[in-house]
Amino acid sequence: MKILHYNEYMLNFSPRNKKARRLQIRFFAVFLFLILALIPVNSIFGDIFQWSVLGNILFFPADSGVSADPFHILPSLGAAASLQIWGPIRAEITEDIYIANYEYNPILGYPTASSQENRSALVFGFLTGIQITGSFNIREKGIVLRLFAGAAADIRAVVLAAGLNFPGDFTSSDIAANPQIQTDAIRDYFWSDGRWFMPVAGTGMDFPISEGLLLGFDLRVWFPVYKLNTDENLPAIDGWRFGLGFRITPRKKNGA
Repeated sequence: MKILHYNEYMLNFSPRNKKARRLQIRFFAVFLFLILALIPVNSIFGDIFQWSVLGNILFFPADSGVSADPFHILPSLGAAASLQIWGPIRAEITEDIYIANYEYNPILGYPTASSQENRSALVFGFLTGIQITGSFNIREKGIVLRLFAGAAADIRAVVLAAGLNFPGDFTSSDIAANPQIQTDAIRDYFWSDGRWFMPVAGTGMDFPISEGLLLGFDLRVWFPVYKLNTDENLPAIDGWRFGLGFRITPRKKNGA
């Protein structure tokens, strides 16, 4: 139900002006073009260079009381590119894009994921990972087990949400009443004390569904190591990220 609610929100979302709408359309058009243009590269380079399309469900658990979403669930789209280093070892770059609603909780003193009705900020997240992957054939039929770990960054662009249900008082200096002050506080929080740095680890399996196509499934965990450097007394589950998803990887056909 939450995913359906999220999709309904995205269909009804309208930026404050036509220029913002055009920028969004151009962004997703360029992203789609890059995917369509680069996927055939796999059929040329074979196992040396590989390119994949990613689709994930991201889970952002939290223990912030009844005022916040306790288990934020977000769909994401992305891509991955990997280069063979030696044998089964590959260097891989991944990019996962998500969109989320946030509000700033002045009682807790930090941002919390929120419903559409209570949001003050819209966050465009870019989970960027640079990792080492081990790919191991476990059957002659072409099934591949992947194990990976590396550095990752949650690059978040924070903007004032459009069409707020409670517009608030933009002239007030009270953060609880002014959505713009909340948005600025959310942005400052995410970019301070290394909260953007979140190492990632995970595993996955690829299954051949045709001679030139692999279907893979991934399970990933992002670690909130920044909590070691802050003085906040946050709940243990806060800051963790979990991802469950699939990937489609074209591959070089036998004899091609």
